[in-house]
Amino acid sequence: MNIKNETIMVMDFGGQYTQLIARRVRECNVYCEIKSYKTSIEEIKKSNYKGIIFTGGSNSVYEEKSPKCDKEIFELGIPVLGICYGAQFMAYSLGGEVSSANIREYGNTEVSFDTNSILFNGVSNKSICWMSHTDYISKVPEGFVITSTTPVCPVASMENNSKKLYAVQFHPEVQHSIEGNLYLKNFLFNVCGCKGDWEMSSFVTETITDLRNKIGNKKVICALSGGVDSSVAALLVHKAVGKQLTCIFVDHGLLRKDEGDQVENIFRKQFDMSLIRVNAKNRFLEKLAGISEPEKKRKIIGEEFIRVFEEEAKKLGKVEYLCQGTIYPDVVESGVGEAAVIKSHHNVGGLPEDIGFEGIIEPLRNLFKDEVRKAGLELGIPANLVWRQPFPGPGLAIRIMGDITDEKLEILKDADAIFREEITLAGLDREINQYFAVLTNIKSVGVMGDGRTYDNTIALRGVTTSDFMTADWARIPYDILAKVSSRIINEVKNVNRVVYDITSKPPATIEWE
Repeated sequence: MNIKNETIMVMDFGGQYTQLIARRVRECNVYCEIKSYKTSIEEIKKSNYKGIIFTGGSNSVYEEKSPKCDKEIFELGIPVLGICYGAQFMAYSLGGEVSSANIREYGNTEVSFDTNSILFNGVSNKSICWMSHTDYISKVPEGFVITSTTPVCPVASMENNSKKLYAVQFHPEVQHSIEGNLYLKNFLFNVCGCKGDWEMSSFVTETITDLRNKIGNKKVICALSGGVDSSVAALLVHKAVGKQLTCIFVDHGLLRKDEGDQVENIFRKQFDMSLIRVNAKNRFLEKLAGISEPEKKRKIIGEEFIRVFEEEAKKLGKVEYLCQGTIYPDVVESGVGEAAVIKSHHNVGGLPEDIGFEGIIEPLRNLFKDEVRKAGLELGIPANLVWRQPFPGPGLAIRIMGDITDEKLEILKDADAIFREEITLAGLDREINQYFAVLTNIKSVGVMGDGRTYDNTIALRGVTTSDFMTADWARIPYDILAKVSSRIINEVKNVNRVVYDITSKPPATIEWE
């Protein structure tokens, strides 16, 4: 892999699918990075991009305040693919016309293609694509030809092959566009001449070398949560500088059953990392005593985490670098191309600037979550940790409704462990994107043996999602739910009822608090 010689730039015009475009490019083993439409021509020239993809956007290109980049970009000789708003921007900038459509196109649409186009080489004459537009290209610029149409859209795509400029009104990046990946591959390989040799093994090797050169003989600390992002980041640094890295694992006692021990065993014993485990359960429970309001719980836990981390960091003396598990979506959401406003401390709860670090080490800042998992497997992290379920920073505190006690924690840990174990045994652990138990603040009447009970209700939650922005409740087979319910009732004390949450997001959130 040589990122500098084979990088695609995804120029963001504010489209909802920007990150998805980047993911699709990387799935083709071509490295890419997202940049703002404000990126200067000078920076683009220096970066030696193999190609540029313009994203969609919600604006009308003919409006004065709509996002526009420097038109010189079309004269650089770099192939450009415009998608949706990006296509309209290309047409408008080069002398074509963009108009408001009488009939809008949204959703699955049949498109007729000119398969002589290099962009549509090997595709069907007609195929379903995903449309999402109000405006349309009503006149193509000089030198362009129309390469596809729909019954109501006269320019579903256009190109100027001699200048390597291509534009599509539809969204090839979404799965609803049946042959969308083929259009993107044609652009990447047939137009841009990419080789597709960006591999995770190369990323790991090169990143370790870069970290070794950057850190030298200085010290690094990392707040290790046991989550995949912080774990992979820490292990990359450890592979680079060994014992110069110290990981601080703040165990607030709100982790899942046995999770603290598992994290310690993996990183201390398997990888021989310098790890400080701070058992702060009692400290956190004292702070949380009597607190029921979810946001108060979050703030208390976040604040206390910072205080514990600060105390332990100061014991180490002078430490030059802080390692964080920041990943690419964090960077993009914090402001594309505006590194100064990135949430540089978000992974450790908002550490204050005055701790005195020389710099921040973020080895994963150019990777998406699925790529982080691949890196973790390359590094030898056990699969069960790499595929660890998403887990909120406040931990089980926001899966216990009402106030938090040691007794409630043990009830929830046991119930949650049973649910996760049965889902894994059923082979559903990769199909269901997130699943967990909630200890509700509800008690109900029950009958156990010959006696009446008045005990706790456990709610089970399972969702399927691609982006966690929206989610559907998982259709777990009844026999599995029945087994989970039976085991919880029989094995967990003080529980006499189990319910399953069948609410999607929206209107509900994935977590209960």
